[in-house]
Amino acid sequence: MRYIEFKQNGVKSILNMIYERALKELPGSYKLWYNYLRERRKQVKGKCITEPAYEEINNCHERALVFMHKMPRIWLDYCQFLVAQCKITRSRRTFDRALRALPVTQHPRIWPLYLRFARNLPLPETAIRVYRRYLKLSPENAEEYIDYLRSCSKLDEAAVRLAAVVNDESFVSKEGKSNYQLWHELCDLISQNPDKVNSLNVGAIIRGGLTRFTDQLGKLWCSLADYYIRSGHFEKARDVYEEAILTVVTVRDFTQVFDSYAQFEESMIAAKMETTSEMGKDEEEDIDLELRLARFEQLIARRPLLLNSVLLRQNPHNVHEWHKRVKLYEGKPRQIINTYTEAVQTVDPMKATGKPSSLWVSFAKFYEENEQLDDARTIFEKATKVNYKQVDDLAGVWCEYGEMELRHENYEQALRILRKATAIPSKKAEYFDVSEPVQNRVYKSLKVWSMLADLEESMGTFQSTKAVYDRIIDLRIATPQIIINYAMFLEEHNYFEESFKAYERGIALFRWPNVYDIWNTYLTKFIDRYGGKKLERARDLFEQALDGCPAKFAKTIYLLYAKLEEEFGLARHAMAVYERATQAVDNTERHHMFNIYIKRAAEIYGVTYTRAIYQKAIEVLPDEHSRDMCLRFADMESKLGEIDRGRAIYSYCSQICDPRMTATFWQTWKEFEIRHGNEDTIREMLRIKRSVQATYNTQVNFMSSQMMKATTNATGTISDLAPGQMGLDDMKLLEQQAQLLAAEAEQDKPKLKEKILFVRSDTSRSELAELAKQANPDEIDIDDEDEDVDEDQGPEEVQLEQKSVPTAVFGGLKEGED
Repeated sequence: MRYIEFKQNGVKSILNMIYERALKELPGSYKLWYNYLRERRKQVKGKCITEPAYEEINNCHERALVFMHKMPRIWLDYCQFLVAQCKITRSRRTFDRALRALPVTQHPRIWPLYLRFARNLPLPETAIRVYRRYLKLSPENAEEYIDYLRSCSKLDEAAVRLAAVVNDESFVSKEGKSNYQLWHELCDLISQNPDKVNSLNVGAIIRGGLTRFTDQLGKLWCSLADYYIRSGHFEKARDVYEEAILTVVTVRDFTQVFDSYAQFEESMIAAKMETTSEMGKDEEEDIDLELRLARFEQLIARRPLLLNSVLLRQNPHNVHEWHKRVKLYEGKPRQIINTYTEAVQTVDPMKATGKPSSLWVSFAKFYEENEQLDDARTIFEKATKVNYKQVDDLAGVWCEYGEMELRHENYEQALRILRKATAIPSKKAEYFDVSEPVQNRVYKSLKVWSMLADLEESMGTFQSTKAVYDRIIDLRIATPQIIINYAMFLEEHNYFEESFKAYERGIALFRWPNVYDIWNTYLTKFIDRYGGKKLERARDLFEQALDGCPAKFAKTIYLLYAKLEEEFGLARHAMAVYERATQAVDNTERHHMFNIYIKRAAEIYGVTYTRAIYQKAIEVLPDEHSRDMCLRFADMESKLGEIDRGRAIYSYCSQICDPRMTATFWQTWKEFEIRHGNEDTIREMLRIKRSVQATYNTQVNFMSSQMMKATTNATGTISDLAPGQMGLDDMKLLEQQAQLLAAEAEQDKPKLKEKILFVRSDTSRSELAELAKQANPDEIDIDDEDEDVDEDQGPEEVQLEQKSVPTAVFGGLKEGED
């Protein structure tokens, strides 16, 4: 082994000698130096760093750098070699020499190794100085330096650097952090370490952030308070919290600050109680503890008011929040007055949310409740001079002013106030002209005029009340209810013609449907007043009312018109009115109108007069109502003994009666035939039923449903019958359906042994005979001597040229004739 080692050392010595001789001839060759130095470093790999060979290699690197000082690779290898030897000072100086020797464009190759070396040193001051030099070249890497400072607890320097980064608007974070995130890190750093950060004015920095980041005020205020708490300045922290809850404008920020404030007070109380339990009770300590508890309770009690203040700072024109604030001060008159005063001075009517007039009214009512009427009047007078956004606000103030005087029985004062409100201003303006102040438009407010009219009716004279109503109509602000009230007022004072003139003026003002109530009241009052004395005038009024009357409102007027004609006019005129009504009313009310028409016609002219009415109703009404009319018509004819007419009506109505849907109709017809018919009429009824059913069966919807039903009831599906041939299968189903219908038709053919039947019937002949034999109340009982004649001879003995007559129809009468 020694021999091998000696041999290897000999080879190395020869190799080194060759490199030395070559470098002596070519001292500027980079390749020679690079390979030679790499070979020398390999020779000491794994050896102890205290061996002299290391120093020889270091000297070799120094000789190489005489010629290779512009080569960064040589410098890097040399520096790494020195770092591996743990030569701190020599490594640092070599790094510095490399930076001085190389051009600045090559420095980025040196700095990463230099910084790694500096960070691994147990000497933070050296690393800080290295980083300071590095940041002069690359200031964008400040975050790396700040992280290192935090790791080695150099928080003051870290805060200074972080503040510089935050204030640099051109700084772009390599970690993708926003300016606010960096600012938040700075706030956390300086607020949580007040004893280690001394170079910065923490209060000024955080307050600067309050002006820059208005959407994060809650966090910043809490950071500032936390700084003072950690610094031991508890009173300053409390002042910061108070300032914060009085300045934040969002509920979120308020919640953050208030919760932090309450937690701070709780922690102070807990710390005081713990100190008291350890140190023993003292009177002064007890007073201090009670003071802290009282302060905390007051803070909790103030929360609703503080939250209301936040909302008002957010929108000072929010009327609802001002009302809530007044309720929070309930029981404190001075604060309530101050709040109302501040509210009416702060709220801008043009920007208000809610009705700003309600603040003035509530303010005046507060004084009224405290029996200070003069102050309440002063508030109302001021309120009437405010330029509101809507005329209705000012009108409401005037009305409340008058209501207050009425509550205190100052009737003349109330009248004077409302007359003042409705006085015509010097400059007239339209009600909806927003360019004019509301004081110039309130004279057209119906709310004020309505209240004035009520007061004049109650406390004024007839002439003054009439003048008020006339003025309302002249201003064209009246409503149908105002017109009716005016007319009723005149009627109460026995001015009947004046009352009717009021109705006429109202009719001239309004159109349908608004004029409906006026017409209805007017016509009723006119009939009640004159009855049949002025019949032509009443007819003219009704015709005028019906001219252009919508179908929706025509029914009442037509009924009133017809009633007038019945009581005071001619019956034929009443019938004409009813007939017009059946055409003019709405489709949904036409059936009811026909019922009234028929009832009145039967009472006046008798039931026979209603035949034409029934016929017309059946023609114009929809099927469901026409069916009902047919049943009633047929019933009437049967009661009159007109059996054929009734049967014809049933036959006509059957065309609109689907047997599947109208079983009641067919049952009624069947009962009719049982009472009044015979075997032939029953057969005819059944034939018609079958025909109608077949007619409805040919409809597309019914046919499709039948096909679907047949398909679902089949033993197999269509695809089972003929896979892949859907079109052919549909055709096959249709053919099968046609065959079924043909088979049914074949079965429906009459048998030769029996009488001719037009359609197949489910009722056997014997059953028909039984139906025909049932008791008929209208049958004439004719007794004959030959009742025992054989009834079976009838059908067989009849020749083909003669028409067969069922024996059951005549009974014993037929044998007598024979």
